Amino acid sequence: MVDRSFGVAVVQAAPVFLNLDATVDRALERIGAAARTGASLVAFGETWLTGYPAWIDSAPGAALWNSAPARAVYRRLFEQSPTIDGPELARLHEAARAHDCDVVMGLHERRGNTLYNTIASLSRDGRSRALRRKLVPTYTERMIWGRGDGSTLEVLGTPHGNVGAMVCWEHWMPALRQVMHAAGEIVHVAQWPSGHDLHQLASRQYAFEGGCFVLCCGTPLSRGGMIEGYRSLGADEGLELLEALPGDDDTLLLDGRSSIVAPDTSYVVEPVIGREEIVFAEIDPARCDESRLKLDVAGHYSRPDLFTLSVDRRPQENVRDDS
Repeated sequence: MVDRSFGVAVVQAAPVFLNLDATVDRALERIGAAARTGASLVAFGETWLTGYPAWIDSAPGAALWNSAPARAVYRRLFEQSPTIDGPELARLHEAARAHDCDVVMGLHERRGNTLYNTIASLSRDGRSRALRRKLVPTYTERMIWGRGDGSTLEVLGTPHGNVGAMVCWEHWMPALRQVMHAAGEIVHVAQWPSGHDLHQLASRQYAFEGGCFVLCCGTPLSRGGMIEGYRSLGADEGLELLEALPGDDDTLLLDGRSSIVAPDTSYVVEPVIGREEIVFAEIDPARCDESRLKLDVAGHYSRPDLFTLSVDRRPQENVRDDS
């Protein structure tokens, strides 16, 4: 039998909060380190460029109408968010080529005058990529991001098979899961702010339903690290909002909990809690083939004579030129 095993890694590390250039530099270091461990696929957590907006959940005044500190933090976030075709992602794509690995990166995407919660999957060829924009921001996240559409329901073709990705509570959208399962993922990247118990449950369920490996990707972020990253580009009114977060500098707002899950829901690597680490494993795609003997939700376990799913993959633009 031919050994098809390959290495995968989740980079569980904090970004330099809301400092785009410094965070890209840190990403380049971690991609190189993961590749040296043998990773052929390297994944990061939700909006790792340039940090999950944890203040929306616990900072007093985060949702106050016309709050000057909230406006200042959002302004900094907007300024420090990359565009898909900008130089920051080009640097990451070059690193993927140089290290001969595919890279899956979560980011705040600046597109026009709106931010999107986006995943950019960058191929090792330095050219190909797949995009996913989160379809529905959850609860307080709606203050930060716009909604994605069907034009970015993409997977990345790799030498080992298709790699797909979804963001956080998208994993509870049954129709979206079915679209991704139909793409035949070998590896699914499940991005979360941190992989607490409910997120582990969703990741393990997805692995079984999809017959694939799941990289559950979270990020450790302390209150002090958030404030230090913000200060790295200078102080402004936004610090008032961040410094009002409860706890001291060592308080973890996000505690990582990245893991790697096999198609039978068992842990290849159990959740890593509260520390920075490159979470690495060798995985064998043959286990995906075996799992589909019993369950293939896009094949023999589906009933297209009873149920069909229609997907609109057109970009949803609010101004179209029909001339």
